[in-house]
Amino acid sequence: MGRGRSGSGGGRGGNSGQGAGGGKGQGMGFSSGGGRGRQGGGAFGGGGNCICLKCQTKVPHQQGLPCTQVKCPNCGHVMAREELVNERKKQ
Repeated sequence: MGRGRSGSGGGRGGNSGQGAGGGKGQGMGFSSGGGRGRQGGGAFGGGGNCICLKCQTKVPHQQGLPCTQVKCPNCGHVMAREELVNERKKQ
């Protein structure tokens, strides 16, 4: 008789699935999580622009790449999400 190991799936967004292995082999986990990124990010959606805080150059935001990881093509300074900058100006 073989021993089965139970598998587990790690879903993004806090969901996790459980699988069951039978006989020899490993179980396979299934999950349907769709997390929103770190600290519940994604508040501004996929569109929008990144803006340079130094020279005000704008470039289109690329989904999955935070603006803070983008360097300005003109001056090399770190960029920020335009919607976030505008929101902070209102306060």
